[in-house]
Amino acid sequence: MTWSFPIGTVQGTVIRIHLTFLLLLLWIGGSGFAQGGTREAIASVVFVCLLFLCVLLHEFGHVFAARRYGVRTPDITLLPIGGVAQMERIPEKPGEELVVALAGPAVNVVIAAVLFLALGGVPSMQAAAELHSPGQGILERLAWVNVTLVVFNLIPAFPMDGGRVLRAFLAMRIGHVRATQRAAAVGQVVAFGFGILGLFGGNPLLVFIALFVYLGAASEAHAVQMREVGRGIPASDAMVTRFEALAPSARIEDAVALLIATTQREFPVVDGAGTLRGVLTRDDMIRVLKEQGPDAPVLDAMRRDIPLIGARQCLGEAMEALQQTGAPAVGVTDPAGRLLGLVTPETVGELMMVHAARPPGGGAAPRNPPGHPPPNPWAPRA
Repeated sequence: MTWSFPIGTVQGTVIRIHLTFLLLLLWIGGSGFAQGGTREAIASVVFVCLLFLCVLLHEFGHVFAARRYGVRTPDITLLPIGGVAQMERIPEKPGEELVVALAGPAVNVVIAAVLFLALGGVPSMQAAAELHSPGQGILERLAWVNVTLVVFNLIPAFPMDGGRVLRAFLAMRIGHVRATQRAAAVGQVVAFGFGILGLFGGNPLLVFIALFVYLGAASEAHAVQMREVGRGIPASDAMVTRFEALAPSARIEDAVALLIATTQREFPVVDGAGTLRGVLTRDDMIRVLKEQGPDAPVLDAMRRDIPLIGARQCLGEAMEALQQTGAPAVGVTDPAGRLLGLVTPETVGELMMVHAARPPGGGAAPRNPPGHPPPNPWAPRA
């Protein structure tokens, strides 16, 4: 996520803080100083940091539950509205998604229970009503904050935890795709309600949360629909076959010449046997050009972690590989391992637009019209 920086790593998951979170701390500290001086400013900042520690532990509840099902989480980003765990994928089995969704709120239940025991019972409701007031004890407020986090996160507003719980239960009866559509519709209705409350109640943060939930629900529903469509389409239908390739011996200046002469942004590096060695992106090309000059070899700049799939494998597998690896492209190969084409986010988007525009039963658009076979793609340019 842009405008964020790492502060640590826990068992392979990078913890990142978004710049806006630091702005939130400055605003909280400034407000506290204006109301009660340095002491109140420090108390306010400490409370917010402890609150977000609880949020971080909540996200790690999701992370460790997801690992049980083989799902990695590259990073967690702390934002003013909470934490965002960037999982490679969401488990599609309803039971697995239910466990992952409930693991986060379960962590807050445990934290609240521990604080209740440490305080010798349930804190006064005044602390719950004045969560923002440094006049109330930090532990009392923190206990009620965790209760609030549990209740808020279980609101059935997809893609929040409660929305994922709703989808898991619906998927047990009507399937993953239809369950996603219905859960997303419920989430958007709830988001609309949040927005109305925020506008008329003078709470801009609630309006921002409403926007986040609304867009998140729409995005998740669209992504699930795309994956479902992709399962019925071979990867070869979405690959680009007319492209310029680079030899492993090529230099950055050779790549720059192709960048200017073509409309490509990704250039496969292919050896004489037609095997994909890596992909050089435009951004990496410009970066190495600045750092090392035009004579730098493309092998130093290319991405090597390019997933490969067979031409007969479904497009859904290519889309999943793009999402999980963050690679700029997926290589499509023949049985001998020679590169046939590249699947990129752009080619997937174009195919999906064509698929949506076609009437039912129209079939998929052929990537190579009859009588126009693709050129030999492993004829690299030196």
